[in-house]
Amino acid sequence: MVKKRSQFEFVTLMASLMSIAALALDALLPALETIGLVIGIKDSVDNQLLVVAIFLGLGIGPLFFGPYSDSIGRKPIVYMGFTLFIVASFICVYAQSLEVMLVGRVLQGIGLAAPRTISIAIIRDMYSGDYMARIMSFITVVFILVPVIAPALGKLILNVYEWQGIFYIQVLFSVIVGVWFWRRQPETLTIKNRVPFSAISFIHGFKEVVMQKTTMGYTLISGCIVGSFLVYLSASQQIFELQYGLKEEFPYIFAATAFSIGTAIYLNGTLVLRFGMKRLVNISIIAYFFIALLYTLLFSSGINPPIGVLIGFFCAQFISIGFLFGNIRALAMEPLGHIAGMAAAITGFISTMMAVPISIYIGSFVKTSSLPVFIGFSIAGIVSIGIIVWLRFINTKSRGIITS
Repeated sequence: MVKKRSQFEFVTLMASLMSIAALALDALLPALETIGLVIGIKDSVDNQLLVVAIFLGLGIGPLFFGPYSDSIGRKPIVYMGFTLFIVASFICVYAQSLEVMLVGRVLQGIGLAAPRTISIAIIRDMYSGDYMARIMSFITVVFILVPVIAPALGKLILNVYEWQGIFYIQVLFSVIVGVWFWRRQPETLTIKNRVPFSAISFIHGFKEVVMQKTTMGYTLISGCIVGSFLVYLSASQQIFELQYGLKEEFPYIFAATAFSIGTAIYLNGTLVLRFGMKRLVNISIIAYFFIALLYTLLFSSGINPPIGVLIGFFCAQFISIGFLFGNIRALAMEPLGHIAGMAAAITGFISTMMAVPISIYIGSFVKTSSLPVFIGFSIAGIVSIGIIVWLRFINTKSRGIITS
């Protein structure tokens, strides 16, 4: 018997399901150089692959977990994902080469795609519209605490133990959250709403998602924004530790930038009901573009500015991102509540498959300067603005046809 939960517990539990992915990503950042030496990485730029690989898994995994959850329910899928993640974590612990480590990281991502995707499907099962965006904002506020503390936790473990301890902590956290989820979260997909899992149903669901212009538009925006943000995430260690020589300060700098996202997400939870998702997204994307453009123009020489200036620009950029993450995902999911698991899977796959090559390509230029990161932000911003204009045009055209 599951006792009645408060909304606070629901928000915290959903955030915890999502946050294991953040822990697996961010706690490892201070150890990238050490791990690179152990597994034989010769070019420090290749350390970024350890971050990008898990994102690749996070994109692949939903294609199975999302549709299958629409068939057998949400909870069994989460258990499958946690099991795969634990196995993959031990592959990483015993890896002696880059290839084996990358296999482990991809499998970690595939496993974590289950709780990450299913948490969104559960939220969509229970909420819709601006209220869904509000819940997503509060969940992301809790979730953002992990990126704030994860690098410092990873640094602490690295100081008192070895880099393998970071993976052990991830496994322990996943077990705790898994037990909590098992004990306290009821199944949200009713029997009558379950869809038999088959190739035909997947193809039909895929077609429905792809043919939904609003969903695809916001999914493409998500791919652009996440891709440019992933450049920062994968290259931050290289920028702050190698370019600026701030190895000891890096966890705290990363926490400050993560906190700026969290602040914006918290404000979004209040403002979204007043102004609506679309207006906040439009304003934030414009700000996102112009902040990046300003940095690119001011420091076009490629010479890094003082660290305080760089952090200021990153924080301003991430405040814009804080108003985008939850709202874009909610807007993409809004028309597809009847196939929430399938929709979460396919939209997540498309955005991630966009983000990974974007981040790998732009990240390859981040060697002696942070300028390529902001060039990436600028390009992602202008493309996103173009998509917003296109969505407004087709929606206006559709309303005109209906009126006539």
